[in-house]
Parts: sequence; structure tokens; C-alpha cells
Amino acid sequence: MTAIPFVRDFQFEYGRCDTLSPLIRRVVAPNPGPFTYTGTGVYIIGHGKVAVIDPGPVDPDHIAALDAALEGETVTHVFVTHHHLDHSPMAHPLAQKHGAKVYGFGPQITPPAGGEVRLEAGDDVGFQPDIQVADEEVFNGAGWTIEALHTPGHTSNHVCYALKEENTLFCGDHVMAWSTSVISPPDGHMGSYLRQLARIRDREFDVLWPTHGPAVTEPRTFIQAYIDHREKREAQILEQIEAGRTGVRDMVEAMYADVDKRLHPAAAHSVLAHIIHLVETGRVLCDADEPGLADTYRLPENA
Repeated sequence: MTAIPFVRDFQFEYGRCDTLSPLIRRVVAPNPGPFTYTGTGVYIIGHGKVAVIDPGPVDPDHIAALDAALEGETVTHVFVTHHHLDHSPMAHPLAQKHGAKVYGFGPQITPPAGGEVRLEAGDDVGFQPDIQVADEEVFNGAGWTIEALHTPGHTSNHVCYALKEENTLFCGDHVMAWSTSVISPPDGHMGSYLRQLARIRDREFDVLWPTHGPAVTEPRTFIQAYIDHREKREAQILEQIEAGRTGVRDMVEAMYADVDKRLHPAAAHSVLAHIIHLVETGRVLCDADEPGLADTYRLPENA
């Protein structure tokens, strides 16, 4: 598999507000875990009248840390990348405290189906933004300009936010320095994800700030490694089918033989996301109307 140049060294302290650039500060919520790494990084943009991106969970210590970081300031915009429980629950409480509005893409286009494994922190099912953003819509504040970029893939309603003044992207869970992103059907979609990775790569941002973990400081090189990794995984799946392993679980047993079997259900969802993309692009065939974990797959006769 293609080596992704992961960066996992992350200097932070819970409750502390760190200045990252002239316009960007960050507070990390105390909710570490297998999908959140050290916790949710909440970004404060500007000074005086500010925007907040992904306010994170409702947690007493986190609320106190945000209040301390925002003392003497007013939040005018609360932006949410997507409504998972580690990103959006504090959005409305924070906005109401400051008389602001919550901005996001809206409901997931394809609601998650659940299934044998839950791959994320969970969905904030009651979340609705006050204002639904559109792709490439621009928002202006006191000394800052933010552009919303709809980036479906991790979820169908995922949005990244570009800070024009610093050529910086707040990329949510679309790209992370410490790990690959979870793509789990039906709401997660590999084809959309790969297209949006290429789109973000080609925007030539100087820095990416994920919601979890450290910055990506060489975005083009890093994102290309992400794409190469996914393409190598699809080539590996084609090899498995050619070798006679026609079911997802059989493929996972072979492809992830050296991985803890407790992680195989999660791996199966990732493999399925790739297979759906391969079916959509005609490189794999399936008799089912909607390819699933229990179906069998084959290569086209002329492959």
C-alpha cells in the first residue's frame, strides 16, 4: 500500500486556547477516542467579532474553556462541517449564548443505515443548521472571509471552510494528518470522496486544519498520497476477486490478515465503499441492485 506521510505529533493542552496564526486560535475538547484522536479541535477565527468552526461536544470543562477563550468577544457565526456527535452538539448552545446563527449543509442526503458496526462517534440526529450553506458560498466577518466548500464523501453533508485571508482550509474529517477518513456506505460515498480530494488538492491551499489532530502543512503532496492509497486499495480488491474471493468478508480475511480481527467489521465497510465505486465505474459486476456486505462480486469478462 502507498505510504501516507502521517503526522501524529500534536502539541496541545486541554482547556488551553492556542494561537495558530494571526487569525486562528484553537481549543481542543477533552473527548479523545479512536475516531477523534486527541479530541475535537474547535477553531476561533478573527478577533472581537469571531466565527467558530465545529464547536464540539457538550461537556462542562469544554464549555468553560470556550467561554474563557471567547471572553470579551462575540461569536457572529458558528460553522459546522457535519453533524457527528464530536462536531456539532455545542453549535446551537454556543450560538444562542452569543446571539449568532449556526451554518451547515443541512441533513444527510442518505441517512446512515446502521448495521453490524458503528464506525463513528455517532450522528447528532437532532441537528439542523439555522442557515443552510451552498457550495462556494462566501461569508464575511470582522477581518475574515470564509468560503463554504461542499465535500461529500465522509458524509453526504460534509463541508470544508476556506479562510481567504490565509489561504487555509478547515477540512473537518475530509483530510486528517494522523489517519485516513472513514468512508462508510450508504451515506459515505467513495466516488464522491475521491472527486472532492482532487478538488481540494487542486485549490493549492497553504495549510489544512483538520478538526482532529495536527495541521497538514504540505496539502498537495499529502492529499495525493491519500488518493494513491485509495487507488492501490481498489487494485488490491480487483486482485482478490480475480483470485476467487468474491465476498467482502473473504476479501477482508485475506487483505487484513495481520490486523486485529476486532477491526475487520470496520475494514469490511471500507472495502464495501471501494467496491461500490468499482461497480459504479464498471470495473466490478454485481447482480444486486444495491451492492452490500453479503453480496458476491465478479470481474467483467473482458477485464
